[in-house]
Amino acid sequence: MPKLTVNGVEVEVENGATVLHACEEAGVEVPRFCYHDRLSIAGNCRMCLVDMERAPKPVASCAMPAGDGMVIRTDTDRVKKAREGVMEFLLINHPLDCPICDQGGECDLQDQAMGYGYDASRYEENKRAVEDKNMGPLISTTMTRCIHCTRCVRFATEIAGVPELGAIGRGESMEITTYLEKTLASELSANVIDLCPVGALTSKPYAFAARPWELSKTESVDVMDAVGSNIRVDARGAQVMRVLPRLNEDINEEWISDKTRYAIDGLRRQRLDRPYMRGRDGKLEPASWDDAFSAISAKMKKAKPKAVAAIAGDQCDAESMFALKMMMGKLGSGHIDCRQDGAKIGGARSGYLFNSTIAGIDDADALLIIGSNPRIEAAVLNARIRRNWLATRLPVAVIGPKNDLTYDALHLGDDPALLDDVLSGKSKFAAKLKKAKRPMIIVGMGALTRSDGAAILGKARDIADAYGVVGGGWNGFNILHTAAARVGGLDLGFTPDRGGLDVAGMYKAAEAGELDVVWLMGADEIDHARLSKAFVVYQGHHGDRGAHHADVVLPGAAYTEKDGIYVNTEGRVQYASRAAFPPGEAREDWAIVRAMAARLGINLGFDSLDDLRESLYEAVPHFAARDEVASAKWAKFGGRSKLTAAAIDSALDGFYMTCAISRASETMGQCMMALAEDGARDAAE
Repeated sequence: MPKLTVNGVEVEVENGATVLHACEEAGVEVPRFCYHDRLSIAGNCRMCLVDMERAPKPVASCAMPAGDGMVIRTDTDRVKKAREGVMEFLLINHPLDCPICDQGGECDLQDQAMGYGYDASRYEENKRAVEDKNMGPLISTTMTRCIHCTRCVRFATEIAGVPELGAIGRGESMEITTYLEKTLASELSANVIDLCPVGALTSKPYAFAARPWELSKTESVDVMDAVGSNIRVDARGAQVMRVLPRLNEDINEEWISDKTRYAIDGLRRQRLDRPYMRGRDGKLEPASWDDAFSAISAKMKKAKPKAVAAIAGDQCDAESMFALKMMMGKLGSGHIDCRQDGAKIGGARSGYLFNSTIAGIDDADALLIIGSNPRIEAAVLNARIRRNWLATRLPVAVIGPKNDLTYDALHLGDDPALLDDVLSGKSKFAAKLKKAKRPMIIVGMGALTRSDGAAILGKARDIADAYGVVGGGWNGFNILHTAAARVGGLDLGFTPDRGGLDVAGMYKAAEAGELDVVWLMGADEIDHARLSKAFVVYQGHHGDRGAHHADVVLPGAAYTEKDGIYVNTEGRVQYASRAAFPPGEAREDWAIVRAMAARLGINLGFDSLDDLRESLYEAVPHFAARDEVASAKWAKFGGRSKLTAAAIDSALDGFYMTCAISRASETMGQCMMALAEDGARDAAE
């Protein structure tokens, strides 16, 4: 490893490191605009100039490889003058927009102009103006502010895999553009806002809404998918203003999906802020908590234990599911299920986890995807697959629908019988799997929610055994969930007891008149019509599908309005924190269940969230291991029934509207409309 001297301090850096890395290792701050740790080196802003011994002029430290024996100075007069000159050039055409710019207070250009710039300009010529570009409903553009760092271009091309941004023109005429003036067709597009060091790219839905110093900032966890991206929720009073990514190298690095970032305006629409009961005319009418609990209590006390069931939705926190499970157990009912989509998973923990961990994707050398479209089901995770593919040309094959995954993938087909071909070695991808030292399989909900989902899971396990997917300290067998609450629910055992009914069984029992009461905790993605003969209690935060079909509606708290534990698809336990309070009379979900249990004369053994968590840790110890992944022992799982002939499909039809929050989001609706308009225009051309 090369050793070099920075400002008189000797440092040692890894092979391939740059002079800029060496300066950081020595504790020296080097200004930069174009350089970013996760993007390729451009070296075009020249702000990171340093003096190198025997060099005739200052060198760009971001593009200069660190060499043994180099002597670097960052504090000489020549470096100071060079940086002042660069800053003067950058500001020649930059407009005086700071008072009205949304980047104000968080602007790298402001900060570095203060720290490294000159206090005056010698240029009096008219500033140039650049026409703003259309990048869709998420990104607001003021291209006159652009300093041509090309971070957005490199992100779109390298990370997102959508090369729709680029530069045209030369010199002073250079412009960053989308070429065809249309929405960026990426689920990660808004990350360019965080990357932009000036105010050229800002958030369109957040435009002129607030200043950074007005907001209270809360570290939390995303629930729009099962990745569990780490986020920061910025709120003003009771209103969530924006969501930003929080660095976590093992999960989302520093990216989040557009749905994670922008579905939050759905938290202000169609909210349940008071209990409702269905009146004699069949319409839901406002009610008091006491009246709602009385109506539910009367029905539950009349019902036999075997005639009461509960379903947990996709965004429930672990505490509320644990409380509901305890109440159902005290009532004597084993009819509980957290798999509202009917996924055939459960039992052995290794049979429902992303066992390699998300970071383990970087180590895979062959990948078979079964019944999943990671690009829309887990956009941030898909970017990690793309990164591996860019670095190693990772061979990828897909059994399921053919989609643009942003990387090359061999589409084997969508016939379930192809699994037998892979297992027997007849498939053209079998040789790749056999040759791989760390092969990986990703099974999605599109394969597991089918009637033969258990058989597909068993077949995938057989393939894993046949090709060494598990062994030698490596477990590349992965289940990719689409629900943030799913792994937590399975870990808690929120699945039918022996003799209990799953969701499909509840449908049949309700249609036969054998279920009297069904408790839905945030369960909107089910066939509510099949439960119409039962008395339905819906506990949730939005007036979505579940509330429309319920007899009693209990207003709960959304994920930004409560402290809660979520377990992501890899089994990592994460704690979300409350950033705002729920509206009106809405309450946290665990508190609603506890109050209902007390009305029924049931003592759940806790009166506070801390007490509940103590009981939870006692029942499932690994929930106390915050931010850790408890590895699962490789065991038997899956079924041995016959595969059906139906084609394997994806679990989600689209990216933008997949839950009650995103369906209430005006921004997500605009994204869908923009995507449809661009698609229609492309078809017409």
